[in-house]
Amino acid sequence: MTRMFSPEGPSLRELAVQALSSVERGYDLLAPKFDHTPFRTPDSVLEAVTSALDRNGPYDDGLDLCCGTGAGVDVLAEVCRRSVTGVDFSAGMLDIAVARRRERGGEAGAPRVDWVRADARALPFAPAFDLVVSFGAFGHFLPAELPGLFAQVHSVLRPGGIFAFPLVAPPRPVSVEYWMLLGFDAVMRVRNAVWRPPFVMYYRAFRLGEVRGELARAGFRVELQVLPEFGRRRDGSPRVRMVVARRPD
Repeated sequence: MTRMFSPEGPSLRELAVQALSSVERGYDLLAPKFDHTPFRTPDSVLEAVTSALDRNGPYDDGLDLCCGTGAGVDVLAEVCRRSVTGVDFSAGMLDIAVARRRERGGEAGAPRVDWVRADARALPFAPAFDLVVSFGAFGHFLPAELPGLFAQVHSVLRPGGIFAFPLVAPPRPVSVEYWMLLGFDAVMRVRNAVWRPPFVMYYRAFRLGEVRGELARAGFRVELQVLPEFGRRRDGSPRVRMVVARRPD
């Protein structure tokens, strides 16, 4: 128990310090070990989204919203022809993303990659993108912030552009995972009630029905695409979908 998740991951003490920080400061601290935690989007999800985006393309310019250490930027580099931009408000996470990309080096014909430090709720871009993606970041936004967040995404997309992200089916109330996530959210609510600055991270606050409604109100046409790589649950519903929100032409 001296290390969490893997030998290279953060210790319990490091996690405690991060949890008592602001979201930005917490991720600055976590950044060097983030890729060794379960918080990073699994490669299986990234690969499935890449395949699905290929079927919806082509795209010239892509934006990874709340890019973290750059896993989503790698997805965009596979499907975009001209440029890819990663945006995040954590300088520490961006430093790791830049270092990872530099180690891998550029490939002939690959799109240009840029990095921007900014808050997703105030994006510093014109309508310059055909595709915006995001992976695992929505738990950091309260439900009341979603209208503004989606309006920002809408504002940076060109007409006909899409906003895409994977969404895992919620666990059943009879499952251990359901009660673990419920417990985590309860602990975070207590923590934020008694400690400042707040650390916003709730696993059960991003609900498909509400999200579809807010995307529609922001001006998107919304469809759901099944990611078949993950199969279906016993009731026949897909385990993982990709939300595709298109800005009308």
